Amino acid sequence: MAALFQHVAVPLRLLLVRHGLSSFNVERRIQGRDDLSTLTASGQEQARRLGQALADVPIQAIYSSPLKRAASTAAGILESRDDGLEPSFDDGLLEIDLEPWSGLTATERSERFPEDFATWKQKPEALELTRKDGSRYRPYEELMKQARHFLEELVRRHPVNSDDTVLLVGHNAILRCLIVSLLGDPERGFRRLRLDNASLSIFNLSPCDNGYQVQIECLNSTAHLDPPLPAKGAGSRLILVRHGETNWNREGRFQGQIDIPLNSNGHAQAEAARGFLQDVSLQKAYSSSMSRPRETAEGILKSHPGISITLTDGLMEIGHGLWEGKLESEISADWGDLLEEWKRSPDTVQMPEGETIQDVWNRSVDSWNAIASSLDATETALVVAHDAVNKTILCHLLGLSPADIWAIKQGNGGVTVVDMPSEPGQPAVVACLNLTSHLGGVLDRTAAGAL
Repeated sequence: MAALFQHVAVPLRLLLVRHGLSSFNVERRIQGRDDLSTLTASGQEQARRLGQALADVPIQAIYSSPLKRAASTAAGILESRDDGLEPSFDDGLLEIDLEPWSGLTATERSERFPEDFATWKQKPEALELTRKDGSRYRPYEELMKQARHFLEELVRRHPVNSDDTVLLVGHNAILRCLIVSLLGDPERGFRRLRLDNASLSIFNLSPCDNGYQVQIECLNSTAHLDPPLPAKGAGSRLILVRHGETNWNREGRFQGQIDIPLNSNGHAQAEAARGFLQDVSLQKAYSSSMSRPRETAEGILKSHPGISITLTDGLMEIGHGLWEGKLESEISADWGDLLEEWKRSPDTVQMPEGETIQDVWNRSVDSWNAIASSLDATETALVVAHDAVNKTILCHLLGLSPADIWAIKQGNGGVTVVDMPSEPGQPAVVACLNLTSHLGGVLDRTAAGAL
């Protein structure tokens, strides 16, 4: 069972890639496990561009679904490499089996199977279909079982202490099930995620006493494509950014609520985020009331004149109390046991004269919900805050708990996009998480700092 806590060195990195744009994607047909759909010219180009982005990333193994659209994507990625890697085709990466729906357009599916279609959208784990041989089955349940088995085999082949980087090329549903499984199967987790064609998601796995710990380094990055962000849904959109670097981030000091400004690199990161987001239509902007996120927001908004920043105290960083301004080594000398507990189980720790993660969760999620509810469906808002604040918001959106904050990575200047639901009963969708390629390279190389 995966554990979702503790920020430690990362030995195993998983690169999850959805296949490029296919003929059935263009026609909006259900693909499922049938192998009738092929990559379009655009899909082939998407694969090549992703391969170029990954060309300098050392990769020890590539596993691909054997279906043509995935296999062709793997081949396109490999065009930019000269290390002799060849994909291993694995049925564990096959797409969900939607036999009765295969080949149907979305309209045909909703007209012919209205009740089943509604179940699929609202509660996919409850969907039950009938195969041609008359047998009944639950597609999502079968796929989750497949995902768990694949991960078990993968970790056996590539132990979490192996220092391997492994590329997985698959499909929308199986990759989402892999992610849900890695995250401990949070409630409605499948519907909280989005994976676009030729997108890249990076998961880091570290050993722990009861298996492995999971960290999302990035989710659904399409920064190597055009446009670089996933298309906006029918509801409102919020763009969540962590502030740029400070000297204390660089030094690894616990900042908390001491108001440290951006350093020169932090201003450069804000400028890079400005360039990355300059074509996004923004209507509103919100920031923690502290200087480092406010300065970051001001930098981003240079491309959006006329938008004022609403400062929000509820988005202030966690209060570290007596730990603020100190290096980890200094904290360890006086509060060694408490620091280790913070690393293992952050939700159980009361900072000396400071806050708990639950305290931060309560005020940050309340602030987030207030901002989200103030937007109409056409609006996009910028929200700039801090590491702990962003982690708690994203854990909330992904169906995780305060104990799971180490599962979320937030690089300085990193961009996350959240689409609010347009239909009642649907969760918000994390459209992408912790995009940092505008800061240089595919991997997040921002200063780790201290939370």
